[in-house]
Amino acid sequence: MNEPPLYLDHAATTPLLPAAREAMLEGLDRWANPSSPHRAGRAARAALEDARERVKAALGWQGELVFTSGASEALAIALTRCRLAPAAVSGVEHEAVLRHAGEARKLAVDGNGLVVEPLPAGLVAIQHANNETGVVQPIDRFAEDVRAQGGLLLADCAQTAGKLSLPDADLIAISAHKFGGPIGIGALLVKDWATLRPSGGQERGYRGGTENLPGALAMAAALEQGRDWMGSAARLRERLESAITAAGGEIVAAGAQRLPTIGACRMPGVSAAAQLIRFDGMGIAVSAGSACSSGSLRISHVLGAMGMQDKAASEVIRISIGIETKDCDMGRVIAAWRKIAGKASLAA
Repeated sequence: MNEPPLYLDHAATTPLLPAAREAMLEGLDRWANPSSPHRAGRAARAALEDARERVKAALGWQGELVFTSGASEALAIALTRCRLAPAAVSGVEHEAVLRHAGEARKLAVDGNGLVVEPLPAGLVAIQHANNETGVVQPIDRFAEDVRAQGGLLLADCAQTAGKLSLPDADLIAISAHKFGGPIGIGALLVKDWATLRPSGGQERGYRGGTENLPGALAMAAALEQGRDWMGSAARLRERLESAITAAGGEIVAAGAQRLPTIGACRMPGVSAAAQLIRFDGMGIAVSAGSACSSGSLRISHVLGAMGMQDKAASEVIRISIGIETKDCDMGRVIAAWRKIAGKASLAA
């Protein structure tokens, strides 16, 4: 009997939570443009502002919030409209940061992917947790260093919002579809409006376009489900990684603090592309690096920045856990890993 599909690519996107789906349908049923002055528009505006406050409360954020289409747009706004020019970004940032970083210096990282260079003045962008390895940066310490020089810190929290407490940053980007909300909605969290140049339009003049009320309602509902499952995710990943290590595999950045939901694992002698095909043939969805670049078959710039050689980097896949992942799922992926690695060993 064929087993049902097993989805372990939650770092790319995670399924919509039931509460978020219900909230989104409610928003669609009561839809009106929140910028319209009539009664229906005013009701939509009130619902939007309520969603804004609910998102802030769920995140424990005391500053301002601009709804965006996702983390990529939030990062673009922060990097192109901050009153300080980008001065530095970590060498392991997401492409959404790198494409807007301009001439900003790339900060070196160690073998665990942790920033090791002194931070300059200006706008500095450092990911809270890396989307490929799960490595968590000490953002709060970096914030102190940056502010001591009169600078600002931008944190990409696409992977950590709704899972870890927000770091102490001046600008934070989040994306709803990473924590069980819908695609097409995210936010830029802003500690002080004075750090950004407005552009006119909606969202208090910081983002043009009709506001996505159904998405905002669903985003708030998803965040309000909490993060109690992080302990379970950590136990599942520990079981997976122990089995992979025992089977001759390697765990990337095993010595660093990592987000419980992401594991980057190397199967020596088997390319990531071959692994994806074989896992997929067994009904298991995993990924190689970021979903934004995995289809290009390029060697991960993240692993390269960490000092990994191209051959080793080409053998790394990412297994990412979601709220729905169960212990039996780990047993299944462990068995699949052993089978693929075993066949490779026999062929060598």
